[in-house]
Amino acid sequence: MPAPDQTAPTPSLPDDDAHHEAAGDVAVVVLAAGKGTRFRSDLAKVLHRAAGRTLVHHVLEAVRPLDVGQVVVVVGHQADEVGAEVEAAGLDGLSTVAQVDQRGTGHAVQQAMPALAEGIRRVLILPGDTPLLTPDALRGLFTATGGEVPASMLTTVFDDPTGYGRVIRSADGSVDRVVEQRDATPDELEVREGNAGMYLVDRGLLDDALTRLGDDNAQGELYLTDIVGILRGDGHAIAPVVAPESVIGGVNDRAQLAAAAAVLRERHLDHLLREVGVTVVDPVTTHLDVDVEVARDAVLLPGTILERGTRIGERAVVGPNCHLTACDVGPDATVHSTRAQDAVVGEGAEVGPFAHLRPGTRLGVATKVGAYVETKNVQVGERSKIPHLAYVGDTRIGTGVNVACGVITVNYDGRNKHRTTIEDDAFVGCDTMLVAPVTIGRGAYTAAGSTITDDVPPGSLAIARSRQVVKEDWVARQDDGR
Repeated sequence: MPAPDQTAPTPSLPDDDAHHEAAGDVAVVVLAAGKGTRFRSDLAKVLHRAAGRTLVHHVLEAVRPLDVGQVVVVVGHQADEVGAEVEAAGLDGLSTVAQVDQRGTGHAVQQAMPALAEGIRRVLILPGDTPLLTPDALRGLFTATGGEVPASMLTTVFDDPTGYGRVIRSADGSVDRVVEQRDATPDELEVREGNAGMYLVDRGLLDDALTRLGDDNAQGELYLTDIVGILRGDGHAIAPVVAPESVIGGVNDRAQLAAAAAVLRERHLDHLLREVGVTVVDPVTTHLDVDVEVARDAVLLPGTILERGTRIGERAVVGPNCHLTACDVGPDATVHSTRAQDAVVGEGAEVGPFAHLRPGTRLGVATKVGAYVETKNVQVGERSKIPHLAYVGDTRIGTGVNVACGVITVNYDGRNKHRTTIEDDAFVGCDTMLVAPVTIGRGAYTAAGSTITDDVPPGSLAIARSRQVVKEDWVARQDDGR
């Protein structure tokens, strides 16, 4: 059978500005019970991450703008872990149900139906492994079910439909049935229109169709796709909504996971470039998670990786070769060749090159953390500087402080961590060891090469090193003794 005639009247995705009907009478059922054997992984399929979110979280984010009445996620393999991830998404009206026996997609939906609230009239069924899904694609299903049409489904025309159920249309262009690849005839395998596995169906009709599913197929399972033939056989129309593959493509192995992540990153970068006003010098080498926020006139240089909700302020410059995870970079700050995690970089601050900001680092306005400096659980006050070659951990630094080259806060005694305090306008000389707990008072100095074990009062100079001994003519005497 040839591919469907796409000139036939077929609903497509709505325009962004189109009016969309309310969806409060809709329950979403997300199928997230499978293991995903093709991933070759002990981790449940829907818990694998693409561009910073799990697959199932991406699906739930596509649902969020629709304001549906209820969301039910069917869990199975690693049910507790999947349930925790679903709960973390924070959608209203969300619950999970278990599919203990894995008997197919139709069986999974059967488990969800008793959990639906009384006021639900329509059911939106979605796979949990489609991270590219968009709200507009789902709105197209609502548009298509107006009037006398009780059901709609998303389809796409693939260059290579391998792995997808084939959508078999009637002569008038409507959907007649869906045939799974394993059960398709040679002619049906030539059809390039594939089923996305996403349906919006009248609740009553769905309830009835689910009771009539059989397992007489190649896998001996209850196929959800069979509801299409059942509804059609009862005289009900199923409206196809054609969407691009870049929206409905599923993820079945790690190669597809990587490809989906690339699409998600590209979408996010395109949004920042066109709609926010961010300069991205080399999008190919710039990797952003989808929840990363970048403000107007910020600049991202090549080799930049921003993860887990990192936020970049206006006019900040990040890169090249930076890897920031869960960080907040203030306006006009500069971060160069730096690894940072759970850190805050204040407005106008300078970081790098080759700095390492570990969790708990908080850099104030106009601060500087320079080359080969490592910080951890540190609060650095306004205009203070740690320019180079230092380790500062478990420390509070006031304003206007200079921490010179080679300074180390000795914060760990082998059992416990201890804190160091450096008050405003202090100067810590080169190669100073600050053995915590210790306080350097306001305006105090430490001499280069000191090992400071006691508090230094404000305005004092602490010298804690052996006096220099000079033995004149020592070299000559050594030579004479040969």
